[in-house]
Amino acid sequence: MTDTFVPPAVPSYKLRRGRMGLVRREAMDAHFSRFQVPEGPLDLGALFGPGVPVVLEIGFGTGSSTLSMAAADPATGVLAADVHTPGVGNLVLALVEGGLENVRVLNGDGEELLRSRIPSGSLAGVRVYFPDPWPKARHHKRRLVTPRFAALVADRLAPGGLLHCATDWEPYAEQMAAVLRAEPGLELQNDGAVERPAWRPVTKYEARGLANGHRVADFLARRPA
Repeated sequence: MTDTFVPPAVPSYKLRRGRMGLVRREAMDAHFSRFQVPEGPLDLGALFGPGVPVVLEIGFGTGSSTLSMAAADPATGVLAADVHTPGVGNLVLALVEGGLENVRVLNGDGEELLRSRIPSGSLAGVRVYFPDPWPKARHHKRRLVTPRFAALVADRLAPGGLLHCATDWEPYAEQMAAVLRAEPGLELQNDGAVERPAWRPVTKYEARGLANGHRVADFLARRPA
């Protein structure tokens, strides 16, 4: 694992207030330790089983898409990270109710997890769906998908591993395309946006954007095998 990546001056997220609710709080109290990403450097083989492919999802929101993809592909391990605690509680409750065992959850910064605790060349995929677009120019420095982030992902992906990004904010889509196109450790499919792959469900935030007339752009960038 490389240590050449410097933490950003400002985080790519804004902590939001939200009510946990009694049911989700009880699920967190009773079951979070069962699904929690352990502390320290991660041994993905020990966590999910030898040879199991592992993907990292940074910012899962309510967790509904995470749950759907994990249920559809139980042979893949999922590291799901989000800073919004009510969303974490929602996902933990859904994992318990759905009986899924292939997801581990971090209530924290997924980029920091990627940088500090995941070995180089170990991930089958990284998913970044509808990150905060930070539309105001003075906030663009807070966007997650930057050259620095793309280089970090390229290092952590195994050969053939896939970075999948999606956004409904056109200026951010343009930035994503430029960043992924320029990263030498990744090959951007179609040299730009593609149609939403069948394996990615429509997210809550995506549905809201579509209702507002936004165009959704998916980007698939693969580390060469």
